[in-house]
Amino acid sequence: MTPQPSEITEQPSGITVQRVEGWPFRLPLTSALAWGAHSTMNAAEHVLVRVTLSDGTVGVAEATPRPTIYGETSASVVAILGHLEGGLRGLDIADEAALNRVRHSVANNHTARGALDMALHDARARARGLSLFDTLLGPRERVRVSFILGIAPPAEMLAEAAQVVEAGVRCLKVKVGRAWEQDLRVIRELRAKYGDAVALYADSNETLTPETAPAVLAALRDAGLLYVEEPLPVRELKARAALHAQGTLPIVADDSVFTPADLERELAFDTFDVLNVKTARNGFTDGRAMLRRAAGQGRLGMVGSQASSGLGTLHAALLSTQAEVTEPCELSFVLKLRGDLLNRPISFHDGWLDVAALRGHEVDPARLSRFRL
Repeated sequence: MTPQPSEITEQPSGITVQRVEGWPFRLPLTSALAWGAHSTMNAAEHVLVRVTLSDGTVGVAEATPRPTIYGETSASVVAILGHLEGGLRGLDIADEAALNRVRHSVANNHTARGALDMALHDARARARGLSLFDTLLGPRERVRVSFILGIAPPAEMLAEAAQVVEAGVRCLKVKVGRAWEQDLRVIRELRAKYGDAVALYADSNETLTPETAPAVLAALRDAGLLYVEEPLPVRELKARAALHAQGTLPIVADDSVFTPADLERELAFDTFDVLNVKTARNGFTDGRAMLRRAAGQGRLGMVGSQASSGLGTLHAALLSTQAEVTEPCELSFVLKLRGDLLNRPISFHDGWLDVAALRGHEVDPARLSRFRL
């Protein structure tokens, strides 16, 4: 019988980390993704992180560098992995405390360290003859999904929304913040077209001001949105706390909670209602801890995928099955890709992703060869 996560002990395995690598790859998008005041991406230029163990086992994960968010590039991810490799080499794969000490020996580099954590988890499970589905799958095996609808001309946004709804998505995260009258018009058209059949929420990416935010949040509330993500700049801590205290619309914390330490600050100042944890920057270790901490303080939980390809989506989906995750999760960005590394597609049904059914989805060597840089 397959051991359950609670039954697996952390005894020394005698199997050690031997190599850490980063392989950049590029996947084209069906259309550009634009967000915030000026950020745009036309392709998923990511890094496959590989951890090889002394018994030949290989664990993999996806790093999603975002220069405008985390200050990372594909080149910097590869470089920091090389920097950390020396400290990791020779450590027992079961010694999570030692592995995490090395991972946290550098500051920032969020997606490099997050992907490294996930690759180490993957390698550890495989070395035991298990998979991440055996060690991480939680009680919510079916997860509600959302799609990131980027800023574009209204006709393009409405057309993309129609495509993803046809593909089985029933919740849209609408990027806003460059032209509020246009944003509200698109939201109202989406509401008029889909009614309550498709849930909506907004992601402002810190584009409002303390003066404009109350009126905009009221308009979003009146349009029937679930919540708004990061309406104010992270640096405006007192203003964010004051806006949250008004209770106009539930607020999702994302840019303000990169790390567990950030989460403690936000909890202390009471700035949010929903925590958006991203495996792409937090990995499994910090991601699970942050969800549990936030839930213990009465906050709701969701998981974002940082515009991940299929591999990153698999990992985000596994975290999404945890009991603390209560809200739709960003697991459908694969619908915006023109290609992927996985051996089979990820599909959605009436707003849900059956995570347990994703066993057998893995990186296809031929596809990796095609898209690797």
